[in-house]
Parts: sequence; structure tokens; C-alpha cells
Amino acid sequence: MSMQTRSRQKTFQYDAAFSRNLGLVQPDEQRRLLASTVAIAGLGGVGGVHLTTLARMGVGHFRLADFDCFEIENMNRQVGACLSTLGRRKTDVMAEMLSDINPDAGMQIYAEGVQAGNVGAFLEGADVAVDALDYFAVEARTMFYRTAYEKGIPVVAAGPIGCSAALLVFLPGGMRWHEYFAMDLAKDQVDKHVLFLIGTAPRGTQMSYLDRRYVDLAAQRGPSLSLAVQLCAGVVAVEILKLLLKRGRVLAAPYYQQLDPYTQQYVVGKLRWGNRGPVQRWKYRRIRRMLQASLRSSDRSAGGIPP
Repeated sequence: MSMQTRSRQKTFQYDAAFSRNLGLVQPDEQRRLLASTVAIAGLGGVGGVHLTTLARMGVGHFRLADFDCFEIENMNRQVGACLSTLGRRKTDVMAEMLSDINPDAGMQIYAEGVQAGNVGAFLEGADVAVDALDYFAVEARTMFYRTAYEKGIPVVAAGPIGCSAALLVFLPGGMRWHEYFAMDLAKDQVDKHVLFLIGTAPRGTQMSYLDRRYVDLAAQRGPSLSLAVQLCAGVVAVEILKLLLKRGRVLAAPYYQQLDPYTQQYVVGKLRWGNRGPVQRWKYRRIRRMLQASLRSSDRSAGGIPP
């Protein structure tokens, strides 16, 4: 143990560090946060800021999973991405950041990410799980939600869509993730991405200002801003606070929420049949037609299809 680490531990006092939480949480509730375990799958766009937000709330134990390293393209939105951390494992960087906030915090690191062989151990004993997986990680997400449901663990997720935070909560005994998104309807990988998009933000408040030329679901690429990531951290932390302290109303799937300060909208809705509902099926068909038209246009430009 380094002299610097010993010095941090000597000066750190949990009660003093989180004393300004009191008034919004009670002393016994703060102790409950200290004893709680949150499992965060993914430490990139939203996962890193989820971790630092929950750590500053005084949550005492974490499971952290990510297989990736920080790259220059992460700089615009990922809290752990700095010039000094490029090329380093996200789990290593975020573990150091957690220890710098609370050196007494307990953590278990899964540097290989969430996989079939470790998802059970990753979620075992967690009070709440956070879905911060990459937008396009459909297979990992399916496995993650199935295991959480089997273990009776609530999952909270928020997507940074445009300038908004699109929030979903899945509770034990409630509507399952695969029921809500109806992934069994997908015929290919692009179908899965479309279903995930329309289920995450059914009202699509971002569409009025989004430049669709920069969205390419087939290439697994789309725009994202740090401001939306920060919004996501706030709304996820609120839901986790309510779940851990067992107070406040939690709107779980099939309810969805989207907070979009850019359009000055806060949308709350309910997809009774998830993506199987008629309106969602219409959205799915419309987006697929748009993608196919865009692909044909690209092929013509490249000389692949005669005009």
C-alpha cells in the first residue's frame, strides 16, 4: 500500500464525506446505501458516470464489468476518457476513480465484461443492476436481463438519446425485457437494433432535431452528447435511490419515460403490449423502409445500383 493511499484512507470519513446528503436521505437510509450493492454492466458512455454519481451518494459496494479500453472517440461523453487514460482498461480507470471518491468502497471487477460464464456471479447478491451496456450489445443485454429476472434483481436503464434521457425500469415479477422489446420478432441484427430503438424511446422526442444522416444502425454508429449522459446518470440514480430505500413510486415496464430538456418535454407512456402493439409495429415497418431506402441511395451513389 502506497503512502498516498494510506494518507487518503486516514483522512477519509464516510459520515463527513456524505453529510450533505442528509435532509434528502435520513441517517438510517444513508447506512442502507452504505450496505447496498449495485452491479453496473458497462463503464463507457453512461456506465462511468452512473458509478461516480452512485459513489458520491454513498453506495458502499459495486460490481463493475467492461471488457473495453478507452479510445479517442470516447472523449466527447465518457467520464473516464482523458488523454491520460487512452488505451487503458475502463475497469482499471473507473476502479481508481471510485477509490479516489471512497477508498472504503467495496468492488468486484469483471474485466472480461458480462458473459455467459460470469453473469450469474456478477449479479449474485446485487440489490440493483444497471444496464449500461453498449447500445448495440443485444445478445449480452438479453442474457443480462434474463439472469437478473431469474435472480429477482431489478434493473434500471437510461439511454442518452439525442439531448434526452430515455428511462426504463424492469422489476422482478413484472414485464420482462424480452417481452417488452419483442426481440423474437427480429429477422436479423438490424431488426434488433430497430426494435431496441423504438422500445427505448417510443415517443421519439429527439427526432425533431436529430440529423439522421449521422445514424447508421447497420454500421452500429450514431451521435451522442455528454449532456445526455449526465441526464441519464441523474434519472437512473433517482430510481436506484427509491429502490434501495424502498420509498417513492417506481414506474416499471411497460411504462417508459423520456426527459428531453431541448424540446422541453417530459414524456411518460405505457406500451401495454411492448413492441408488439400496432403503433410500435407501424414504427418498426416505417424505420425499416427508411433504412432500406437509405441503403439503396448509398449503393446508387457508389455505382452499385443503376439510377
